[in-house]
Amino acid sequence: MPRVPFDDLDVGDELGPLRLTLDGEQVRRYALIANMPGGRFLSDEAAQREGLPGQIVPGNLSLALLSRLLAEALPGTRLRKLSGTFRAMIRAGSALVIRGVVTERHATENGDSIECDLILESEEGDRLVTGAATVALPRST
Repeated sequence: MPRVPFDDLDVGDELGPLRLTLDGEQVRRYALIANMPGGRFLSDEAAQREGLPGQIVPGNLSLALLSRLLAEALPGTRLRKLSGTFRAMIRAGSALVIRGVVTERHATENGDSIECDLILESEEGDRLVTGAATVALPRST
């Protein structure tokens, strides 16, 4: 797998976009494997019994999607920190766009890292989850 060297990244560099749609069965399988309580993650019918419009994506799956963007955009790196703010529920079956931008670079004797702002939004541009990450990078040789 090719690695992204620290020296090849600058503040303002964009990451992504990653475009995907999680269907209801994918969300259900994730919820069962992750032992997520609540029917809201299992089906539209169960979510509606809980007063929701339909099946929703668990928040920790949204964070996993932010991590996936970083792994695909920055191969050979190591995620040090990830945080997220959930702004809206994500419905299963929604078309999603995940992107990021490099906001800071840190070169220290203990290693190099970057800070990134991350966004998970609907295809229409509604921000559903915003996040931030610190990623350790290899040095250029």
